[in-house]
Amino acid sequence: MSQHNTTDQNGSHSASPRTNSRLNYTKAEFTQSAPSIRQCPPDIGAEVAFAGRSNAGKSSAINALTSNHKLARTSKTPGRTQLINFFALSDTQRLVDLPGYGYAKVPLKMKQEWERNLSEYLRERQCLRGMILLMDTRHPMQEFDTTMLNWAISAEMPVHILLTKADKLKKGPAQSTLLALRKHLEEAQVDDLVTAQLFSSLKKTGIDQLIKQLNQWLALPETPAEDITQDKP
Repeated sequence: MSQHNTTDQNGSHSASPRTNSRLNYTKAEFTQSAPSIRQCPPDIGAEVAFAGRSNAGKSSAINALTSNHKLARTSKTPGRTQLINFFALSDTQRLVDLPGYGYAKVPLKMKQEWERNLSEYLRERQCLRGMILLMDTRHPMQEFDTTMLNWAISAEMPVHILLTKADKLKKGPAQSTLLALRKHLEEAQVDDLVTAQLFSSLKKTGIDQLIKQLNQWLALPETPAEDITQDKP
């Protein structure tokens, strides 16, 4: 498969990595940003989307996964990242960083436009295999989280929840939060579609479990799940 150039965050061009049988998340490369589904890359292969409130640690999680603290933009200003950002693992396998907003801190018009574009992406993107939904372990299941889960479930989209910043709690309370969330999902009868784990970008805990889930979702016919592993740096 030939390489193709794409526009990067600064307007310059970079080449996507070639497809190979082993995914190495440390070699993820930013390829492009898109305001809506119409500007997204071709709808082929497999991709997994990361979603979360602007203070849920989404960019930090992507950077921890890829061992690249500069890959996904981090900002203390909610709503700074308003585009859908794509990171190539191969020519046909991608990670996607969805916009994250602090609901009370952006104009209503921006919220409505974001919701429309995001809903359209989740509903119509055929190569989307699953969504990683990030929630602060100390404040899970906020309004944004419930909205995202409802959208995903209505579209029968598998979701893996990362309870982030687990290092902010002691082990006991963190584990209790995880068990309570799993019980909630079971009672809602969506535990076959939605899974959850604890995660800490700071302590690098939970990365192996996240990689295992990503590998399952990103597996293509020519790259079976058992062959997709995280290469040692």
